[in-house]
Amino acid sequence: MREGMLADIQKKYEETLKNDVIPFWLKYSPDRKYGGYFTCLDRDGSVYGTDKQMWMQARAVWMFSRLYNEFEKKAEYLDFVRVGYEFIRKYGFDSDGRMFFLVTRDGKPLRKRRYLYTENFGVIAFSEYYRATGDEEALSKAIDLYKLIIKYYRTPGLLEPKIIPETRKLKTLAMPMILIATSLEMMNVDSDPLYGEVIDDSVYQIKNHFTKYELKVVLENVGPHGEVYDIPDCRYINPGHSIEASWFLMKVALLKDDNNLLKVALDILDWSLESGWDRKYGGIYYFVDIKGKPLQQLEWDMKLWWPHTEAMYATLLAYCVTKDKKYLSWFDKINSWSFSHFPDPEFGEWFGYLHRDGSVSLKCKGAIWKGPFHLPRFLLFSIQEIERMKAHRVTL
Repeated sequence: MREGMLADIQKKYEETLKNDVIPFWLKYSPDRKYGGYFTCLDRDGSVYGTDKQMWMQARAVWMFSRLYNEFEKKAEYLDFVRVGYEFIRKYGFDSDGRMFFLVTRDGKPLRKRRYLYTENFGVIAFSEYYRATGDEEALSKAIDLYKLIIKYYRTPGLLEPKIIPETRKLKTLAMPMILIATSLEMMNVDSDPLYGEVIDDSVYQIKNHFTKYELKVVLENVGPHGEVYDIPDCRYINPGHSIEASWFLMKVALLKDDNNLLKVALDILDWSLESGWDRKYGGIYYFVDIKGKPLQQLEWDMKLWWPHTEAMYATLLAYCVTKDKKYLSWFDKINSWSFSHFPDPEFGEWFGYLHRDGSVSLKCKGAIWKGPFHLPRFLLFSIQEIERMKAHRVTL
């Protein structure tokens, strides 16, 4: 990467965010009849499914609230946000306080999952909406929902387990990860020491249970105390997930001035990049078996958009923190591959699902798992990171 590319990258990312990604979702996603957002959008933005995933509703509210708060104070962002906020408030919650996962276009409940991910995104949606509007009801809802999450998380048996625990107990990396992210968000709006306690516990679990230095991996599933079982469910890693975890840990390390945690975060990033990068075709694998054995996930070798956005931000952040040129090299490699494969120059936004060789597998721009979150978050956070680097006279 040549000297002085900092301004070029920032300009490219700002143009992509302002002129491509944001306009696509503003134009095609809002449901002006029933409220909420369509996220099952085809290549040209046309709607191919009207059921609404509540966690995608919440992610969109968080994202556009954050854009309003920290990128541009545009009224159209707030208008977009209110469409989703009111829909979640009216139709997102069951009588027990938990959230539905999937509802019909007009808000009738369809599915409720045994996980707490939708609730976590609900928390950050309400907290960021509060930052944007000053709506005290939204803050109160965020606090109450956060406490409900912790109650369910810490009380065995409240949620139906995926696997019969009398036979085998497993826990997943996703929960301590998302609790770190959610708690960091809540610390922006509330001073309850509970957030710090949850972060400390989640960091402990990731460091001591999921991170395996002898294997140089962060596993997706382990036993209750970090036990490693030689079964497919416990042998695979998701490089994009591990990379996302690494920058979550970097954020905590910087907040706490914890150099030991920073080293762990950087080690995780290094391992995940090395194991996840496809040396033949480029790009990051979706799943990898740590022993090279067959994977149960048939999509294991596909290239999805979000591991690449996470990797670009993580390597940029790592370079900003360490000034180590290897992270700049990784950033350049991933940035070049991503921007030459995912963007759609004809209809805008990014394709989300590519074959191993980088050719497009699915032409849709939105789906049950893809909405306005990973791509705009990466662009916004990277722009902000570059601003910090410029302020500290760090060059690329």
